[in-house]
Amino acid sequence: MAKQFPHITDTHRDFIARQYVFFTASAAEGARVNLSPKPTNAFRVIGDNAVAYLDRTGSSNETAAHLLADGRLTIMFCAFEGAPLILRLYGQGRVLHRDTGEYKALLTDAFGEEPLGARQIVLLDVDLVQTSCGFGVPLFDYHGERHNLDRWAEAKGEEGLAAYRLEKNARSMDGLPTGLFSEEPAEADPA
Repeated sequence: MAKQFPHITDTHRDFIARQYVFFTASAAEGARVNLSPKPTNAFRVIGDNAVAYLDRTGSSNETAAHLLADGRLTIMFCAFEGAPLILRLYGQGRVLHRDTGEYKALLTDAFGEEPLGARQIVLLDVDLVQTSCGFGVPLFDYHGERHNLDRWAEAKGEEGLAAYRLEKNARSMDGLPTGLFSEEPAEADPA
């Protein structure tokens, strides 16, 4: 049976700390729903109602576009080993860009050194925590982290990553701006 909580408890924190992967889900009106897997080594609980993850450069930037347009974000963890459980964090998300003081402060406080390919930090202000049974989630054995993204970012280098972000991460697959660049002209004043 599903149970709801107004904040992240110590039990929830312990469960999150034991997981290896989480999933983000976001959407905006008229856009496709986005669902992405992320490694939990990039995830931090930063308060009873706040979490963040360090987002690295990838093939698209759908979550950022959806947060700019709509703000809703759900993060889900599920147990692939041990006792079954699904934990979802619901709320409003926003993106901290690399060139801001807020990004730099949270990076230092919560994550330490910035990995090559870091793109932004995604914050979620959690307004609901929900757990459910997870009885249907299959068991899997964890074998380790993949290092492909690290090797890819290293091969690109800072200049190559910047060019890639400009080409692939400025707009969502549905054409929504991601806010990563100030590529959007200001709306013309109708007056």
